[in-house]
Amino acid sequence: MVIGIMGALHEELAGMLEAMPDERRQQVAGRTFWCGRWQGQEVVAVLSRVGKVAAATTATALIERFGVNQIVFTGVAGGIGQEVRVGDVVVANGFVQHDMDASPLFARHEVPLYGRTVFETDVALSSQLAHAARDVLADVGRHVQAQSVQAFALQRAQCHQGLVATGDRFVSSSAECRALQQALPQALAVEMEGAAVAQVCFDYGVPFAALRTISDRADDDAHTDFGRFVTEVASHYSVAVLSQWLRQLT
Repeated sequence: MVIGIMGALHEELAGMLEAMPDERRQQVAGRTFWCGRWQGQEVVAVLSRVGKVAAATTATALIERFGVNQIVFTGVAGGIGQEVRVGDVVVANGFVQHDMDASPLFARHEVPLYGRTVFETDVALSSQLAHAARDVLADVGRHVQAQSVQAFALQRAQCHQGLVATGDRFVSSSAECRALQQALPQALAVEMEGAAVAQVCFDYGVPFAALRTISDRADDDAHTDFGRFVTEVASHYSVAVLSQWLRQLT
């Protein structure tokens, strides 16, 4: 089995790449793919870049050129669900494009010619990731430095499972956040790549799951300490959760 692991930002994959001492680099479609073994599993890791088109290109290359059997996306997202807080983890059970609107030809959010608005993730794979995430969050101080745990109030961090919204814009105002909550009341988080990867995996019949660390509340303070959070918290979450999940597969 070959596992594809995607992230939008280098910081989200840096720790994992350090844990792959035998990694080999290949250049495809202007992207660097790191091929190696991690926790006994054959892995291909890659930066998707930011946005739906870039993510779709990357997912297609993973499937077509590297023959991956499943894809996992790790990264950050803005929280829009009422119970979702900074430092929590959301494991997606489905994705919707919040900026897809081909009305009046199709219903709002429906992807034309697919007859659906939501692309579900793989149930078993998502369940495995959620289990690994809960194990990590139960002892968050083991994976994140104490000063960061305090700074971002991670002591009660939780794992949620639910709908994630994807769009080609960084949601960073309270007005945008409220509009998303009204349009998609079931959505827990918002980001910029997942729905595109989910659609590609649907087309190819490849199991897909996504792990998103909540870096902000997608409101007027969304830019606050974003870089610090990714480096000090989200990157460590990614390594810990994915490592735990891969160990469960052996």
